[in-house]
This record gives sequence, C-alpha cells and structure tokens, in this order.
Amino acid sequence: MNTTTLNALAEPNRLQMIELLRVGPLTVGEIADRLCLRQPQVSKHLKILSEAGLVEVRADANRRIYRLRTEPLMEMDEWLESFRGMWEERFDRLSDYLNHLKRSGSSLNPKEEI
Repeated sequence: MNTTTLNALAEPNRLQMIELLRVGPLTVGEIADRLCLRQPQVSKHLKILSEAGLVEVRADANRRIYRLRTEPLMEMDEWLESFRGMWEERFDRLSDYLNHLKRSGSSLNPKEEI
C-alpha cells in the first residue's frame, strides 16, 4: 500500500476534490467554484493529488482539465481487502457467540469476553 495515497487523501479539501472528480473531469476553475476555494489553493491541492497519482491533467488551450485515476484507489481497496477477512471472521465469531447465548437463554455478562 502506497502511503502517499493516504497522505494525499487525508486533507479534507483534497478528498472533496476526489469526490467531485468521481463524477467526471473538471477544470481548476470548476473545482474552485464548487468548493468555494480560490484557484491557487485548488492548484496546490491538485498538484499533490497529481504527485500521488490520483489525478491526471490534460491541457485544452489555456485550461487544465483534471481527471480521476482509479488505479491508486484500486490499490487501496486491495490493501483494505486484507482487513475485511479479519473483520468478517470476528463478526462471524460474535454472531456465533450471540446465537449461543440466545439458545442457552443466557444474557451477556459485561465481564465476559467475546
């Protein structure tokens, strides 16, 4: 897992930009307008997102159009998948334990460990 991706997404404005670009490509000005930010701020954030490989830019005359790149997000999803199995196993064990309590007529003792 590339920590650069997580670092880039940790900043709320950059995360919002990713959400906007999820719908489709946008110019710097369009992003600035939708997030009520100044263009220099948006450009700075887009540079970081670009360096992290999360967006790519295409020049169209004097405009820069940014598009979301999904590869880093798919890499993050693969990394998170390694945790999903662990979580599912723990939820299955909890479900089994609660079903056992239900069948036995017991109540959950707050001091009991799950």
